Amino acid sequence: MDLIELEELIVLRNLLEDEVIRALMHDGTDKAIRMLVERAELFGMRGNLIRCWLIRLLTQQPNLVSATMERSRGKIGDSLKKLFINDLEKLMPLLNETSHKRMIIYNYKPTIERKIVNQSDLDALLSRAATSKQVADALIEYYRRFGYGDIASYRAFKWSSGNLVGIEHFDDQNFDDLIGYDHQKKLLIENTEAFLDGRGANNVLLVGARGTGKSSSIKALVNRYYERSLRLIQLMKPQLSELPSLMENLRQYPSRKFIIFLDDLSFEESEDEYKLLKSSIEGGVETRPSNVLICATSNRRHLIQETWRDRQDGQEELYKDDSVNETISLSDRFGLIIHYYAPNQDEYLAIIQHMLEKNGVALDAEQLRLEGVRWEMTHSGRNGRTAQQFVTSYLGRK
Repeated sequence: MDLIELEELIVLRNLLEDEVIRALMHDGTDKAIRMLVERAELFGMRGNLIRCWLIRLLTQQPNLVSATMERSRGKIGDSLKKLFINDLEKLMPLLNETSHKRMIIYNYKPTIERKIVNQSDLDALLSRAATSKQVADALIEYYRRFGYGDIASYRAFKWSSGNLVGIEHFDDQNFDDLIGYDHQKKLLIENTEAFLDGRGANNVLLVGARGTGKSSSIKALVNRYYERSLRLIQLMKPQLSELPSLMENLRQYPSRKFIIFLDDLSFEESEDEYKLLKSSIEGGVETRPSNVLICATSNRRHLIQETWRDRQDGQEELYKDDSVNETISLSDRFGLIIHYYAPNQDEYLAIIQHMLEKNGVALDAEQLRLEGVRWEMTHSGRNGRTAQQFVTSYLGRK
């Protein structure tokens, strides 16, 4: 392959920094093959490894086109697009190489195949692309729908050492598995759709009994609206001091929408972290980015532990109303508060029945009631988590 023209790349010049591309251009076929096979086994690439690796670079590594489209909410100028097409024309020999089809790297089968998220969508777009313009159109559509890099590949992230780290094994939760709570789901979905449409949307506090599906509802949202650019960032309570840095980081991706997820949130009276959260949500000098929504779950309505002493006339503080207002001021920052109540017995049994049927098991009504109620009485009450534990135990006995 004559790849000397790659030295003339303009908007995709970052590809020249990749050691596989450099090996193909300068170091001979043997070194390039060894490196491609190593990456095929690491990333589970299948088929034409040169094509697979190049597509991976174009989708996972930032380039001038993908980064510009992210900042401009999916737009690309005519001049930049022409340069993009010209660069892809120089890459077409790598994408469509056919002269050595008998070599194993053109029909490679990895030990463990792993497709990147959206690979099927991209494959479908590229399968109809025969010219550099058509390849450019396919990649532009991909950048517009999903972004690039980890933002395109993962639904959920954790915040670690100032970086977003993709969660590879994210819970495949959906709303159909959350039995009951129709009103709660309706409120949550309506608020999220307003957020995605750029309309007014409130930060959300899901509060109520343990095991009732509060966290599952947030996960289901992300799975449902991932293709509409919704992503989840999980932040732990000890990381609340990093919330301003996280939100500043998310400003770099105006084409995506993010839920910052604070799970099982509560504070003791002596903890001051809640003041950081209050300021970040509302009241600080810097506004919350328009592409960020904060969702929290808690077993406490007011998030901060409150005692009867706080309401007694004999307490030491001179202005007791100030103390009470301080206690409830954090939850007031959440414009939408959704209550999740413990299910009644019929709802609890319906949850069990749904989970069993998903696993191909059908119990008659009487047996379901006897075994489900017996399990509830010897465990931590009636809720979705208890129902899941019963199903796990029942299936384990089969």
